Amino acid sequence: MSDRHDHVHEQEHGPAHGHAHGPAHDQARGHSHPRPQASPPSLSSRLRHRLTHLLTPHSHESADKLDSALESSARGMRALWVSLAVLGATALAQGVVVAVSGSVALLGDTVHNTADALTAVPLGIAFVLGRRAATRRFTYGYGRAEDVAGIAIVLTIAASAAFAGWVAIDRLLDPRPVAHLPAVAVAALAGFAGNEWVARYRIRVGRDIGSAALVADGLHARTDGFTSLAVLLGAGGSALGWQLADPVVGLAITAAIALVLRDAAREVFRRVMDAVDPALVDRAERALREVEGVRGVGELRLRWIGHRLRAEVAVVVDGETSVRQAHAVAVDAEHALLHAVPRLTAALVHADPAPAPGEADPHHPLAHHTPA
Repeated sequence: MSDRHDHVHEQEHGPAHGHAHGPAHDQARGHSHPRPQASPPSLSSRLRHRLTHLLTPHSHESADKLDSALESSARGMRALWVSLAVLGATALAQGVVVAVSGSVALLGDTVHNTADALTAVPLGIAFVLGRRAATRRFTYGYGRAEDVAGIAIVLTIAASAAFAGWVAIDRLLDPRPVAHLPAVAVAALAGFAGNEWVARYRIRVGRDIGSAALVADGLHARTDGFTSLAVLLGAGGSALGWQLADPVVGLAITAAIALVLRDAAREVFRRVMDAVDPALVDRAERALREVEGVRGVGELRLRWIGHRLRAEVAVVVDGETSVRQAHAVAVDAEHALLHAVPRLTAALVHADPAPAPGEADPHHPLAHHTPA
């Protein structure tokens, strides 16, 4: 056997592997990331940041948030069923008020809440599928079912925006008084409170476990909460004698829903297209370059499979090392990645021998298979 070789090492890490580490572990390994000091932000920038934080999905990457795949799915399922119960109760209470008041605006809000509660169904199916083991047909498992559920949720948000706009325009063209305004106002406040609580809960859990679909579902609940506030403002305007208040505010809320739809669709589209935060790639490269025996980092790829990350990387090692030595370097490289990249559960490490002076590229026989 020649000393020059290629080596591939991969290992799936479940709960038993024990690679969940807290801040104390990171400090022990020297994983401190000091940040340069900056001047205090202005009032306008702080307000803009708060609005962006409220309306757009984003992730807070932190090594101490690393969960096992099983625990992440369990947390996602728990978030779905709790929010389903809260929104179901809210929609039921609002439906009673709709029956006695005849409020078209409150009817639209009730439909929104019902639709938001029902989005738990595709997400629940996705989480259940994601816990199934890989097969010879689905060799990467079923984690991408979450992305399919995310598409369904985005379509639901789009349908909600269309329905809200249609109801608002219909009421604008045909103004009608609203009966039992106090009851409508109370139902609107109940709808907002229920949706906002569910939105915060879903978004928090979705970010913790890395589920873009659950974050999008939380944003959908938040849009329904805004719709409830529109019903409240419309009721207030009607009480003051302005019948156009309800449809005007409804159109404004429709525009807000469209903005949230854009951000949610962008997040789900990026996940479907295997996009990752470039900072994660930089973090992985830095960790690999610190591994003893790694002379360079070649192709590095990260991809989300549900709410779990998978890595594929080629590292350059000494061309004169043995197979066992290269294997040890690959194991160390994988270990470093698991510590450095949050929610990474699998790494495929390929060891390339460093070519000697004048030696041909060891991958030259594959050149004709590489697209131009």
